[in-house]
This record gives sequence, C-alpha cells and structure tokens, in this order.
Amino acid sequence: MEPAEQLSELVSAEGRNRKAVLCQRCGSRVLQPGTALFSRRQLFLPSMRKKPALADGSSPEGDLLQEHWLVEDMFIFENVGFTKDVGNIKFLVCADCEIGPIGWHCLDDKNSFYVALERVSHE
Repeated sequence: MEPAEQLSELVSAEGRNRKAVLCQRCGSRVLQPGTALFSRRQLFLPSMRKKPALADGSSPEGDLLQEHWLVEDMFIFENVGFTKDVGNIKFLVCADCEIGPIGWHCLDDKNSFYVALERVSHE
C-alpha cells in the first residue's frame, strides 16, 4: 500500500498511528493519534459500499489487504459502526456515512479490531 517512506510518516517508532485516522468519504474521525498498533495480516474485505449491502451474505468482490491498524478495545474508536454478523465476522464501517468496510473483526477474538490503511485517510 504505502512506500516505506510514507509508512514511516504514519507509524511511530513504537508502532502506533502518528496521525488521526479518518473516513475517506466524509472525513469523520475514526481513531485518535497513538491509539492503534500497525499490523500486517492478510484479511479479505469486500469492496466499499453502504452498510446494508455488506450484510446480505452473498460472496462479494473485494480485496486482500495486508496493512492495518490493530485496535484492542472497541471503546477506543471515536466513530465506527459494525455490520450484522457475516459468519463469525463483523465488518467495520464509518458510523456517520455508513461506507465500508473499513475494517474487520472476528467474533472469536473479542480484542482485535483491524482497520485497513487503504480504506481510511490520515491527518
């Protein structure tokens, strides 16, 4: 996603987000600076669309993404919504404009919420 020099602008020496994480569509703040850890994990996210279309259970087109912000507590988010369960997965969406998915959460792991760097902006 990001060349190494751009990634260093986003990730601190401690591995945390240097900048606020925002919705690409409406600019709503999803995470404050310093609240998430950089993580590399290959996850499939369906193509971006409005929330109701994400929970219909069909096999959507999408992307395998590897660079994410890992959040360990759902109450750290400033502004995020969740889709209905899709198997044992909930997708994360912007709570204001409901575009997504911007991230992924497995119901088997209550302390891991992933926000894809490619699906958000930073300021």
